[in-house]
Amino acid sequence: MIQGCKPDAPSTQIIYPTNLSYKIEVSPTTEGLVEVEATANSANYYGFEFVDINGSSYEENTEGKASYQFSESGTYTIIIKAHATFEHYIEQKDSITVTVTKNTGGIPDTGYTTPMSYPGYTLVWQDEFNGTTLSSDWTPEIGTGNNGWGNNELQYYRAENTEVRDGYLIITAKSEPFGGRVYTSSRLITRAKKSFQYGRIDIRAALPQGKGIWPALWMLGNSFSSVGWPACGEIDIMEMVGGSSPTAGDNTIFGTVHWENNGQHAEFGGFNRLSSGIYADEFHVFSIIWDATKISWYRDDIKYHEINITPSQLSEFHQQFFFIFNIAVGGNWPGSPDATTKFPQQMAVDYVRVFQK
Repeated sequence: MIQGCKPDAPSTQIIYPTNLSYKIEVSPTTEGLVEVEATANSANYYGFEFVDINGSSYEENTEGKASYQFSESGTYTIIIKAHATFEHYIEQKDSITVTVTKNTGGIPDTGYTTPMSYPGYTLVWQDEFNGTTLSSDWTPEIGTGNNGWGNNELQYYRAENTEVRDGYLIITAKSEPFGGRVYTSSRLITRAKKSFQYGRIDIRAALPQGKGIWPALWMLGNSFSSVGWPACGEIDIMEMVGGSSPTAGDNTIFGTVHWENNGQHAEFGGFNRLSSGIYADEFHVFSIIWDATKISWYRDDIKYHEINITPSQLSEFHQQFFFIFNIAVGGNWPGSPDATTKFPQQMAVDYVRVFQK
């Protein structure tokens, strides 16, 4: 019996997309942000590759829209693909030039610094932010919190907005849609890992700037998880409300404490204003000296505020506190960014050091 050959199975014909067209635009309000929109006939989905200095960022979607924010000035390649399947697509390459000014992304190379030791004190903890990753002492908080972290803030906090490079912790606030918000940033805490009661704390940092930008280097009491705020106590080592106003702005920082007094929120704060320039121009050292009787605030070793914490209603400030570093965008105090606000904005922290007697 002779067996004949089976006929070949019919092959599936791949219909490639055609007429791929696209539009690339540089955002007029957000430095480094590039937006791409593509269309094609018979495309099942689109791919967008943004070739940056240190690698590529790739995004796929069916809408034919993508965006990417470059952190440095330059001319960059963008590859747009229209896919029938993963292996079957057409593509086009183009380039775009973006400009990112130093004021909105550069790290200053000048500023005040403080020593590694003080008479009568021992250095008990420090983070110099060397290497390329955060130490295990820090945890990123993610999302929008409760009611914009209690302040109607506008950002979505992401771990991706934090980096460690060149000896700095860098937190970047961006104008970009994510998680239902139009801004992203980062918020880092040392809760359950590093907390302290009393001592001298030095934090060397260069601040961001602009209306609606709200950087903070601060602390909450360890009892936060059990008693909530403000009963846990809050120590704001440094806050800045960006922009320009008679009482705040890019040249003014605040040092404040918050606590609960007879069931009500109480606070007491002071401020320090530069005689020239703004806090984004160079590094400054923001310090507190905290003991069983008082908390004193310093900027570059200049004392500008103090509170007596011996009254019984201030008992919150005689417990362990953990650190929080963040840049908020918008909120009850700074208000929203406006047309004068440039993104991205960065806070660079050179070191945090805790000394105790």
